[in-house]
Amino acid sequence: MAPARILGAIIGCASIIAPGAALADAAAAAVVALPQLAPHRAVYDLSLGQASGGKAPSSARGRIAFDFSGSACEGYVQNFRQITELQPSEGPARLSDMRSNTFETGDGKDFRFRIETRLDNVPSENIDGKAKKSGGASMSVDLAQPKHSSLALDGGALFPTEHLRHILAAAGGGETILEAKVYDGSGDGEKIFDTLTVLGKATSAAAGEKAAQIKPLEGLRRWPVSISYFEPGKRDEQPVYVLSFDLYENGISRALKLDYGDFVLTGEMTELALLPASSSCNKM
Repeated sequence: MAPARILGAIIGCASIIAPGAALADAAAAAVVALPQLAPHRAVYDLSLGQASGGKAPSSARGRIAFDFSGSACEGYVQNFRQITELQPSEGPARLSDMRSNTFETGDGKDFRFRIETRLDNVPSENIDGKAKKSGGASMSVDLAQPKHSSLALDGGALFPTEHLRHILAAAGGGETILEAKVYDGSGDGEKIFDTLTVLGKATSAAAGEKAAQIKPLEGLRRWPVSISYFEPGKRDEQPVYVLSFDLYENGISRALKLDYGDFVLTGEMTELALLPASSSCNKM
């Protein structure tokens, strides 16, 4: 389920330069001024926000569990799981269970990923691979699953944590739009998404969820963020899906909304635990 995979990249740190080269360069320059991304564990309860059309479910429920740790020195580790039960208008409910484990170096050059998906408790998709950017025009990708293969993709694409840091840099710089190509291993490990991020006005007001009403988040700025994902080269068409959320300046996210077109899932943060931060260093 590609939207779930992208969501795992974004909600915590961290899925994902860019066609807007000038803006991307400015954001990259601002990365060094970002606060340390906060290691944390978060849980979000999913429910059906809205539905339309004959293919939309009549009800939905689920949960996301997200674990993020690491630093720019050590690299970033993400463990993500999303379980979603959709009840169609006719027939039995459908259950999807997606898990992903990733590691990304702090310089945004190396990315390792493993994604496992089960539908109705039956294995559906396994993706296992690694990607590397060496400074040239292409990114090298080596896949172990779903089949052994090697390929070259656009070297200007961002990995998940790198993408998030560009979003934070753009938000902190007062920008409202960020275009970027994103690679996170989904689409059999062979796809790069075109993305368009729209950033709203910052606020530091207390959030509604009890889980977000903790001292480490008090007074932190956060921005409403909406990211549209497009098939490669199809920016003029409707997005495949749209992911929206509130993004704190330390990388934590709340108030999720996953828009799949026919239906929208909302995610309320129900648990949040800040983890010990890694030791500081000067390397970026």
